[in-house]
Amino acid sequence: MTALASITGTQLETSSRTPTFVESSDPQDEHDVNSEFEHEAYGPAPGEKAEDPFEVAMGADDPDNPKTWSPTYRWYLTMLGAVLVLNATFASSAPSGIVGQLIEHFSLSTEVAILTISLFVAGYCVGPLIWGPLSEQIGRKPVFIISFFVYTVFQAAAALSPNTASILVFRFIGGTFAAAPLANSGAVISDIWDASTRGKALAIFTLAPFAGPSLGPTVSGFMTVAGVSWRWVFWVQTIFAGVCLILIIFTLPETYVPVLLVRRAKKIRKETGDDRYWAPLERNKMAIGQRLKHIFGRPFVILFREPMLMVITLYMSFIYGVMYLLFESYPIVFAQGHHFNAGFSGLTFLPIFVGGVLSVIAYLAIFNPQYTAAVEEYAPAPVPPEFRLLTCMWGAPLFTISFFWFGWTSYPSISYWAPILSGLPMGFGISFLFLGLFNYMIDAYLWVAASALSASTVVRSLFGAGFPLFANQMYEKLDPRWASTLLGCIALLMMPIPFVLRRYGSVIRKKSKYAPTLPAPPKPSAAPSSEKNGDVAVKV
Repeated sequence: MTALASITGTQLETSSRTPTFVESSDPQDEHDVNSEFEHEAYGPAPGEKAEDPFEVAMGADDPDNPKTWSPTYRWYLTMLGAVLVLNATFASSAPSGIVGQLIEHFSLSTEVAILTISLFVAGYCVGPLIWGPLSEQIGRKPVFIISFFVYTVFQAAAALSPNTASILVFRFIGGTFAAAPLANSGAVISDIWDASTRGKALAIFTLAPFAGPSLGPTVSGFMTVAGVSWRWVFWVQTIFAGVCLILIIFTLPETYVPVLLVRRAKKIRKETGDDRYWAPLERNKMAIGQRLKHIFGRPFVILFREPMLMVITLYMSFIYGVMYLLFESYPIVFAQGHHFNAGFSGLTFLPIFVGGVLSVIAYLAIFNPQYTAAVEEYAPAPVPPEFRLLTCMWGAPLFTISFFWFGWTSYPSISYWAPILSGLPMGFGISFLFLGLFNYMIDAYLWVAASALSASTVVRSLFGAGFPLFANQMYEKLDPRWASTLLGCIALLMMPIPFVLRRYGSVIRKKSKYAPTLPAPPKPSAAPSSEKNGDVAVKV
């Protein structure tokens, strides 16, 4: 937790997360929701009067503050968080390469076999309701350990499934516990990086949510071609999850500052024998009913009270649903139309991953230096969150174009390279959109980041679970050309969202209960920018 400074009638709040400008001209704003959340969890900032001299706090330069840890260690934790998400998303899509074996072994219909994917993703709808808010109560590490242990057990259970009911139940439970990194890995990154570096970290991290779905069909497809039993696909997932669990136990520290303050308070009480020392989170006790309401209700309370968050969530959910729809539409184009086997059909997903990698390179080479320059330009004020949306303004058109490219080159008479290469702009667009929107949500909702991300993940997962269930029917009834055109038209309708948020986001945030932030004023030496009704235009 860093300083709290007064600047010309505006209070600059910088918790252990990103600094945010908050209006303080209205006395009622002195007790806004964000201030309450921050003080309840973090206690007083330097320069702010403590409730009593025994309240434990943590300064910006404190060696226990995760943001002061060595860059090398923090980059390791960033990569570990990305691997945990990669693990979960890889497991979600891996059965797509063994659908044929499952149909034959259990005498399933195609729709029921697809449920091995959809039910796992449906588990993401339940998990974040627990893991996100719970991590804000007991810490990040305990949540990761508990969830990955159970997740590993149920991966092994899926490998040993004796019948249809068991494999479907095990997949749903496995997905519920695999959802922990989807809700909390991003929160860990916000715990350990400040705003100027977090964009670079999230650029790499953002690859994981769709790198896993891209790699899963490739691995399972070639295992099928090699004649390996479907059970070994789940054993591979079990081994992967087990290795991640070991890394969590031995290398992942606690990063949530309020929990670290609780540990510090307990240590001081033990060393001094004085029970008057306390941490803010210890005083924030709730009855069981209140705690359940906090854990299960808070994410949706935030979601439904925030139109901006709802719009972002809807856009990201459509993108996520389309990613899982491709597991059914790609085989129709490449396996049925171009007669690819399961292994080569899985390879057709790799351009999506390559497009994502290229987008990360572009971000690090072009957009991150711009943000770093903006940090210096706006200093000592924070960079307005809307600056994060620049990547989305490139990603949204690319994402839209990729559907029309894929659809109208999907004729069997056209070289398969044409629809395959449409994955490049799709991966590029998805990565840019997720990167910009994730950064924007974290910058705007940092004090309730885990809950906001949990609510977003739940809705996103509903789309991811539902889209594959109608993909076959849609692509067979409409054919790949018109089905892809329909998706492209929906993407076209949503394309203005980042443009509108970049222009009017600061106005919307003024009216927000959970993100009442204002854009920072430009430095006196900065180039003139339009200013109207107190709104400062974000400079590119």
